[in-house]
Amino acid sequence: MEIVESILDIPVQDPPEEEFSSADLIWTKFGTAEHHDDVALIPYARVDEFIIGECSNVECPTRFHIERGRKRSMGSLKEYKSDEYLEYRLYWCSFGPENYGEGGGVLPSRRYRLNTRNRAARPQSMRGCTCHFVVKRLYAHPTLALIIFNERRHINKSGFVCHGPLDKDAIGPGAKKIPYISSEIQQQTMSMIYLGIPEENVLEKHIEYVQRYCGSDATASTLASQYVRKLGMIIKRSTHELDLDDQASIRMWVERNKKSIFFYQDTSETDPFILGIQTEWQLQQMVRFGHRSLIAADSTFGIKRLKYPLCTLLVFDSRQHALPVAWVITRSVAKPDVAKWMKALLDRARSVDPGWKINGFVIDDAAMEIDPIRDAFCCPILFSIWRVRGSWLRNVVKKCSNIEVQREIFKRLGEIVYSIWGGLDTSVALEELILDFVDQSAFMEYFKSTWVPKIEMWLSTIKTFPLASQEASGAIEAYHVKLKTKLFDDSHLGALQRVDWLVHKLTTELHSAYWLDRYADESDSFQHVKEEYIASTSWHRALQIPDSAVTLDDKGHLFAKVASQKDNSRTHLVWNPGSDFAFCDCAWSMQGNFCKHVIKVNMICENAKGCRPSMSFWSFREILIDLCKKPMDDSIGLDESVAWTHQMLDQIKQLVELNSSNDIGIVVNNMPLKWISKKGRTFVGIPASLPALPSDSKTITKNVQKSRKRKRLSRLR
Repeated sequence: MEIVESILDIPVQDPPEEEFSSADLIWTKFGTAEHHDDVALIPYARVDEFIIGECSNVECPTRFHIERGRKRSMGSLKEYKSDEYLEYRLYWCSFGPENYGEGGGVLPSRRYRLNTRNRAARPQSMRGCTCHFVVKRLYAHPTLALIIFNERRHINKSGFVCHGPLDKDAIGPGAKKIPYISSEIQQQTMSMIYLGIPEENVLEKHIEYVQRYCGSDATASTLASQYVRKLGMIIKRSTHELDLDDQASIRMWVERNKKSIFFYQDTSETDPFILGIQTEWQLQQMVRFGHRSLIAADSTFGIKRLKYPLCTLLVFDSRQHALPVAWVITRSVAKPDVAKWMKALLDRARSVDPGWKINGFVIDDAAMEIDPIRDAFCCPILFSIWRVRGSWLRNVVKKCSNIEVQREIFKRLGEIVYSIWGGLDTSVALEELILDFVDQSAFMEYFKSTWVPKIEMWLSTIKTFPLASQEASGAIEAYHVKLKTKLFDDSHLGALQRVDWLVHKLTTELHSAYWLDRYADESDSFQHVKEEYIASTSWHRALQIPDSAVTLDDKGHLFAKVASQKDNSRTHLVWNPGSDFAFCDCAWSMQGNFCKHVIKVNMICENAKGCRPSMSFWSFREILIDLCKKPMDDSIGLDESVAWTHQMLDQIKQLVELNSSNDIGIVVNNMPLKWISKKGRTFVGIPASLPALPSDSKTITKNVQKSRKRKRLSRLR
């Protein structure tokens, strides 16, 4: 953060809340390089509201008293600096400062009486809290107050929390009775309210978790119930329209939610609008699940219906489900603009973990810029065919009425894609497709106008990059379907052209849904939510189908039958089994989605003779063959081939060792130890051991004890 040397360069902040605290202000470093403080400028008339907000800290409720104060009269200074005071007051937390805790010194009792009308009861309140700040009414600007915070945390000199619900030995009025609302409890309660869970159930869960910290206290339960009702009212009354003008509204949202923004660029004559959103929880999930793993992009969502298209960056969690960890709202797909927000996102992740790195980036749009991804993440790029496959299947079903024609057209489209590795001429295959199905005018008009002009680009991308697996494609598609359900609700169709509405939907309902899914799975609570979360992808639903329910056609594997698990009398027919372009007659597949029946049949076909391998396996094999064909005199290509081979070999070895081992500890112990930078390593609390004293330590100790004894005696005299 830059150091500001003039008060005139510090913005005046006037939060809209009736009562506000230091968490609602943006702090600036003021002073010189040798000595500077965290400061903020507010209207002098709102100083009392700031102090009340600081006293209402949930984790450390307290009161502040005036430790020291001075005044000047106007005109008393002929020459003055910009930070000279008209009034000066030093506010100190009422749980300090005498007892500084273990490891710190103890100040002598005061010999004079302070004005302690607003102070907690003494001496029980002497907990050694070092939290204090200065309020200066500026001489040059009497309507403004400069707040200088010396210590914002309520800790003693040893660095430990010394009062409030987090302190086991808390002493003071009501310190134990005020329920501690952690960020996890607050997020859980907000998520349940946003998802429409009845208030009685929300209150029951909230009190249950609060009692873990405060015990079964009647006052704590009452305060907790008031908190839930108040939070529910705030959420119900909240609106996305902070201003009638959409641009002004989104600017206000950005100012209020700076912690949840990793990149923002307002519209100007030279720069397009870009808004990158990532909450603290999303950042944690990105660092946790993205490290040495994959990141996928669900790009250009809502390009025809929203004011600005939405791009979502996804990681794959412990169940290989797609988890949104960042949202980017912009129309621009130019290289410089994409590079800006990608670099900002990477810098944010590495600010938490300097060694954070991904193993691959999955794209789903052949027109997406590749260079910014390579420059920022320095990793291999994979391609997912879920978008092109879904678009073709959805329009085949919509524009062709005969199911047999639907099956045959979709099969032929799949053969065109597979032909890129067989050496066939794509243009000839397209001409044959158009001639053979000339009577299907509705679909052919759509295909010729939408896909024929750019199909070479898509097929070239599919051939160039390794293809993502059906599991990954199904997970991305599941997120896309959930996003579509949340956003394209009939009651909100009038707001689709407002950015503030889109941001509100993403950061409230969608964020809460995924937070609660992860929390339910990891804490083994909310069993109904957990079961729905586990079964949210077609891949996991396919795993529940037994092998005995699948029957392959003996004559050329033209089709497969899958017995329904819900209705024994019903059977689903999967045409073209073993292919990524298999066609199923179930309702989910008819909507253009990867269905569980297709995935299950393809699992069976992987081990069956006469079935072609999956497209991801085929593309991977072709890439390896191309690497082997590199000429010996091409040293750069040869080095690249060797590097790729060794990297893949190391990863395969680790996977084999992990799958075959019965003890994860053995695998972890065999891994090489890797230190991150010194800045990332911190120690919390008191060191476990102290350095040994020298041989004559006894003599030194006695001398120290004698000197301390003399000091105590001199004080008594």
